[in-house]
Amino acid sequence: MKRFYSLVFSLLLSTILPLSASTFVGATDPGFAYVGRISWQTVEGAAVWTYPGVQVHATFTGTSASMKTNADCGYFMVEVDDLPAKKVEVLKNKEVTLLVNGLDAGEHRLTLTYIIEGMYKKPTFYGLFLDDGCGLGPRPVLPERKIEFIGNSITCGYGIEGNGTEKKFLFSKQNFYHTYAAKTARALNAQCQVCARSGIGIYRNYAGKIPDEIMPNIYPQTFYATSGEQWDFSRFQPDVVCVNLGCNDTSVGKYDKELLKEAFKRFTQTLRGHYPQAKIVYIIGAIRASSRLYDIREAQDAAIADAAARGDHEVYRMDFTPDDGSLGMGSQGHPSMRRHALMAEELTTFLRQLMGWE
Repeated sequence: MKRFYSLVFSLLLSTILPLSASTFVGATDPGFAYVGRISWQTVEGAAVWTYPGVQVHATFTGTSASMKTNADCGYFMVEVDDLPAKKVEVLKNKEVTLLVNGLDAGEHRLTLTYIIEGMYKKPTFYGLFLDDGCGLGPRPVLPERKIEFIGNSITCGYGIEGNGTEKKFLFSKQNFYHTYAAKTARALNAQCQVCARSGIGIYRNYAGKIPDEIMPNIYPQTFYATSGEQWDFSRFQPDVVCVNLGCNDTSVGKYDKELLKEAFKRFTQTLRGHYPQAKIVYIIGAIRASSRLYDIREAQDAAIADAAARGDHEVYRMDFTPDDGSLGMGSQGHPSMRRHALMAEELTTFLRQLMGWE
């Protein structure tokens, strides 16, 4: 009986601890650098978030690294040195996930990117397990350029790894890392903060649902919610804000073009209040050419004109090439990975010229 309990205890430990001797470095260690809407108030000593695109940067010594999170919290892309990025899933009933092993001894760069929407998963990062006696190096220096992306399922990478045949939402087919937003940020060597949610709109959500949880109502919050912890906008002051909204407002059923215009006008003023120096860029799509596409464009133009009348001449619009299906489709009519790559090329070119970024 004693041997039985010993075996059970060993199996339990194996689900929460690395198998070899290791050193644990907690999430609050000054060697970590974070990007994204992260809360430090929810779980003591841990970083908690709900939006995709949150990043954890570090340098570490040793030959391997594992992360401790809450179990079943979703998917990450893992970048170590110049190795190809690797997708990692945090499994059910498993709080420690191997990120990399078999490295040469020495110092290594690590970037973790959370690639799904975490409103139901509540991803919680507790820290890293490293080889015994190893630790973090100096805190990584992040790029000076900063971009914020505000959007819906397209910005989140909904169905980007799908092939158009999926009948329902699958976290396994979502991957923010391959979106136009993430690719643009990497191409421009910029930090990337994200506030995006599938189905969200600027005056109403998909098919007119959940009117309280429209973007203007959740935007002041740290999490995807209409109340709770308020986000401190001084923590991230972007050089440019890219807003990709309007698709869900015009998606199903009759929509009100005037309400759409007024919502864009008010949201422009909200953004300007938080970011006095940033350029604001409204972008569309990519969705198919249609009357709704033109109505979104008209609403954004109305907001740009309204801002100019207020003396604000740093609000712009950029149009993606409408999606005609020629580059394939992701899940449930969403842009494919190839379409996102084209969108990234178009936005990167636009921002280089607008911002004077080489």
